[in-house]
Amino acid sequence: MFVTLKEQLQNIDKTMYWLSKKTGISQNAIGKLANNKSTSITFDNLQKICLALKCTPNDILKID
Repeated sequence: MFVTLKEQLQNIDKTMYWLSKKTGISQNAIGKLANNKSTSITFDNLQKICLALKCTPNDILKID
């Protein structure tokens, strides 16, 4: 499984810093997710990201 967070942010012309401020999730955690270095994500953080990006989990989580 991988995360397409960078692509989603690029599509709406926003930065990881913006997402961190919008969600309250640390920049370090956002960076790990965006670079596919994270091994897990809480439902709470997934919901915060999806609400900020106005997307669904299917838009940012992909199975290869």
